[in-house]
Amino acid sequence: MSRTAWSTQDQAPPTDEEERLRELGYQPVLARRMGGFGNFAISFSVISILSGCMTLYGFGLSTGGPAVMMWGWAGVGLFVLCVGLALAEVTSAYPTSGALYYMADKLGGRRWGWYTGWLNLLGLLGAIAGIDYGAALFTGAFLNLRFGFDPTPGSTFVIFLCILLLHATLNLFGVRLVSVLNSISVWWHLAGVAVIVGALAIVPDHHQSPSFVFTEFVNDTGWANPFYVAAIGLLLAQYTFSGYDASAHLSEETSNASVTAARGIVRAIWVSWLAGFVLLAGLTFAIQDYAGVQQSATGVPPAQILLDALGTAGASALLLVVIVAQLFCGNAEVAAASRMVFAFSRDNALPGSSLWRRVSSRTQTPVPAVWLSVAVAALLALPSLYSATAYGAVTAINVIGITPAYAIPIYLRLRAGKRFRPGPWQLGRWSRPIGWTAVCWVAFVTVLFCLPQSSPVTVGSMNYAFVALVVVLVLASVWWYVARRSYSTPAAYGNAREQAEIAEGIV
Repeated sequence: MSRTAWSTQDQAPPTDEEERLRELGYQPVLARRMGGFGNFAISFSVISILSGCMTLYGFGLSTGGPAVMMWGWAGVGLFVLCVGLALAEVTSAYPTSGALYYMADKLGGRRWGWYTGWLNLLGLLGAIAGIDYGAALFTGAFLNLRFGFDPTPGSTFVIFLCILLLHATLNLFGVRLVSVLNSISVWWHLAGVAVIVGALAIVPDHHQSPSFVFTEFVNDTGWANPFYVAAIGLLLAQYTFSGYDASAHLSEETSNASVTAARGIVRAIWVSWLAGFVLLAGLTFAIQDYAGVQQSATGVPPAQILLDALGTAGASALLLVVIVAQLFCGNAEVAAASRMVFAFSRDNALPGSSLWRRVSSRTQTPVPAVWLSVAVAALLALPSLYSATAYGAVTAINVIGITPAYAIPIYLRLRAGKRFRPGPWQLGRWSRPIGWTAVCWVAFVTVLFCLPQSSPVTVGSMNYAFVALVVVLVLASVWWYVARRSYSTPAAYGNAREQAEIAEGIV
């Protein structure tokens, strides 16, 4: 009889994860020091409603306004939950740091794995850039409130580089510190949402009506078609709901990962879904002056909402809560991206793989992979020095890079049918309807976020996410013909000697 995941996952016996990793072809070299809560916490921290919702709130005010933000969050969250459920089932079967590309390779072949890996890598590195640049924007807004600091593009970029350096340093201390910080991050986010929403509900004398919050439509994009504008406005929610593959990328460092990594993905999504809706509602009810919020001197619309509703002292205090949450988020994303770089290099997929797969003998952390991740993120954010719309493009790069990478292993699992051997966490009879819903949703949003976000389309307002996607696919195709003989995931159990030779790069 078919059984569903939510009726069987807690009954699944613990798996010998080191032995399972060897069966998948890899010799364990990373420290398995993360528990189930820590694994959930890293995906929850990467999703980070206090990062995604807050940094793209101004974008949402112009692309559909309150109605699209609120109902878009509810709808997108439901579809993303389907993606997460389907991805969790495949993760349970293949709990490796390579995650998405390893799944695609095993279910569809080498080329499927190759292109999935490059898309996943683009999304993860774009996420670091988007998260940490958003934290830099909020830091600039805080400094503006407290000290009259002028958050110019140049000064914001310097703050961004400092944040990247902080996250690289923290990740060099090992996965145990990363796990502790992510666990703190969960409670910081939930308490932060409660404090922000509570203050905005109690302190201001004036609040917007429910009609305004749930039905007010605003179009400042230059496009005339309201359906197009509403569709573009879904980027706020879809960007926030990304990065939950972090649980899969940390699976080689997680106890009983065949169950806990899958469970971590799903829990991170639904907890973020509920808390994010509360946060968006709290902010929108507290808007005092819509146009003033959009044109805020701080450069960050949520900061203006806090300032108008709570005054300078209250706004500054809550901005610090948000900034710390964003720093937690960026730190978790660097951990996830560096594991992807490590795993992809372990299978000889990147230029200079012999360097990027090296692991510290002291902390069992892929040190070069950490530095490469933050360096590429810095390069991705460089256009922000010259274009006001560059940040939106960076967030779209994250979405259109990582979201298709989620769908590919799900599609291949569906195509495999009974040839797919599920792990201990599975969806049972719900696997196919949930899986096809996920694949269709991903196909829709991938096309959607390649489209122009404002009109008229100029060099400054163009959506460069599509260009970035094409460039990465072209480079991946060119590199395929260079590295196709060396790139390979392990074929079967018994590759321990080969993997031990690869691990000679331990430093």
